[in-house]
This record gives sequence, structure tokens and C-alpha cells, in this order.
Amino acid sequence: MKQNKQFSFGNDWDGVLADEFKKEYYLKLKDFISSEYRTRTIYPDKYEIFSAFKETPYSAASVVILGQDPYHEPGQAHGMCFSVKPGTPIPPSLVNIYKEQAQDVGISIPNTGYLLPWAGQGVLLLNAVLTVRAHQATSHAGKGWENFTDRAIELLSDREDPLVFMLWGRYARNKKTLIDGSRHLILEAAHPSPLSAYNGFFGCRHFSKANDFLAANGKTPIDWQL
Repeated sequence: MKQNKQFSFGNDWDGVLADEFKKEYYLKLKDFISSEYRTRTIYPDKYEIFSAFKETPYSAASVVILGQDPYHEPGQAHGMCFSVKPGTPIPPSLVNIYKEQAQDVGISIPNTGYLLPWAGQGVLLLNAVLTVRAHQATSHAGKGWENFTDRAIELLSDREDPLVFMLWGRYARNKKTLIDGSRHLILEAAHPSPLSAYNGFFGCRHFSKANDFLAANGKTPIDWQL
């Protein structure tokens, strides 16, 4: 894996995260990921690893939604958490996200799981781990991606203008220590998975709370309707 065209962001993330590409952990990660793509089926496609960063520049981000790692079945992952490619069945967790939005901000349930329009409005759809082996959830955890994405979260927290961080589930909520809660809005709830959504995700009203916060700080609210 090289810092070339396919692995650069093409926006201000390139400068913000430039130092990470030189660090020892990233050089080891680069070698590991390159080997994995040569010898195994890995998701997402290598040209889509950094889609979240490419579609939502550092300076344009206003909401951060944090996932754990990519979907691990064919035709799903494309580099943005919870999002799937057009024409792919909507995963259960995203169905529950839509249900909560319908109750909270009155959207009609979309017939697509492709969340690119959110990214274009400043919603950074960031997985903590950016790659995964086919059919093996969390198979690339602990290989170095967490160092990279933790640094991205810290750099977002360092921004002067306030952001909204949506942390769903224990894994995402553990990232709270990386965020300055005196400046940014941190919204925590259970994960939207069918296994946990009824334990506090449904009824969290994170989407209206995010928009209220953005409006109060002179920023454009997100149009969550797809």
C-alpha cells in the first residue's frame, strides 16, 4: 500500500494526516494490507478504502458517525460506515437508523442504503478499522488502522469550530476520551443493531439534536432524507 493516487484523499485531509503516513505503525500496516489484498479477498475495494475522507474534507465535516469495521460480505462495503453500494439490500442496523430518523425528524424510509448524500453535506462516516477479510468481521482489528483513525478523531476534536460526534455502542463510545466535550457535542447511545437498538438507540433523537446544535452554532443542519 503506497501513499499514491489511490490512497490519498484529494482534499485537506492530505495535509492534516500527512505525518501519519511516515510513522512506523503505518508502514507496518501498509505492508500488512498490501499482502492481504494480494492473497485474500478484502473489503472494500482498495480504491475505496479512504472513501469517507475523500467525500468529506476535514474542514467540511460537521457531524462524525463512527462505526467499527466494514461490512464483510460481497457488494456491501465501499469505505463509509453503515453505507452500502447502490442496489445492495439495506443492512439491519441501517434500517434501524432510518426508523429512528423517521420518528425523530420525519423522513420517509429510503429504499437505498447508499449514504453518499450525507457525506456530501459534511457527515463523516468513519469506520475505526478501514478494511476487513471477506466473511470475517473484525479480522483487521489491531493491525494499525485504529491508530490512524484515532488520530483523525483527535484532529477533528482540535478544530475550533464545533462538531457533532455520534457514538453508538460500546466500541464507539470508548472513543469519547479522544474528543473535547467542552467544545463539541458528543451524542451516545446503544448500537442500532437489532441486538441492541431497543436498549437506547430507539428514542435517542440524535438527528434532531445534531441539527439543533449545528443551527445554534451558525452551521447548516443536515438534510437526512435520501
